[in-house]
Amino acid sequence: MDADIRSVNMSIYTRTGDFGTTGLFGGKRISKADCQIETYGSIDELTSYIGLVVVKLKNKQDNQLLINIQKDLYKIMSFLSGAKTDLLFLEDRVLIFEKTIDEIERKLPKLNKFIIPGGNEASALFHILRVSCRRAERIFVEYFNNPSTSLRTSNQLIIIKYLNRLSDLFFDLARKYGKNNEVVL
Repeated sequence: MDADIRSVNMSIYTRTGDFGTTGLFGGKRISKADCQIETYGSIDELTSYIGLVVVKLKNKQDNQLLINIQKDLYKIMSFLSGAKTDLLFLEDRVLIFEKTIDEIERKLPKLNKFIIPGGNEASALFHILRVSCRRAERIFVEYFNNPSTSLRTSNQLIIIKYLNRLSDLFFDLARKYGKNNEVVL
């Protein structure tokens, strides 16, 4: 029986990337320095930071929202790696983000000064998510503005909209969690 279990187990290392390439969905190999890899790598970083926030927060509703966002981002990464992925559901997610932002803003004082990231741990973590999301958005836009990008579909516009609204949501979550501790200019 042990031999059967060992034959099913796969090693984490494949050695296929030892020469600076990585595989896309479908088996095509490209340079690890390619803008396409940088694009979904930045989203992968964002999902990891979200995971850190999830383990730090005690609010179950916000944690579930963040876990759903991680799942969305994995579907975006799947699209970016070349898988045929329908991302039209992201339109509904944008509406959920907008509704959540509106609910948070109703409970916060009007914003009339710049907020310096920090105040407390949760607020600072959401600011890290915000800037990480903005960076992923910039890299995504750069990738799709590159004339050599072959992956062009209607999905790219909804992804930009999704990432843009997601960073807005992270900003308001930073304000929500830092409500009484905000550092302003």
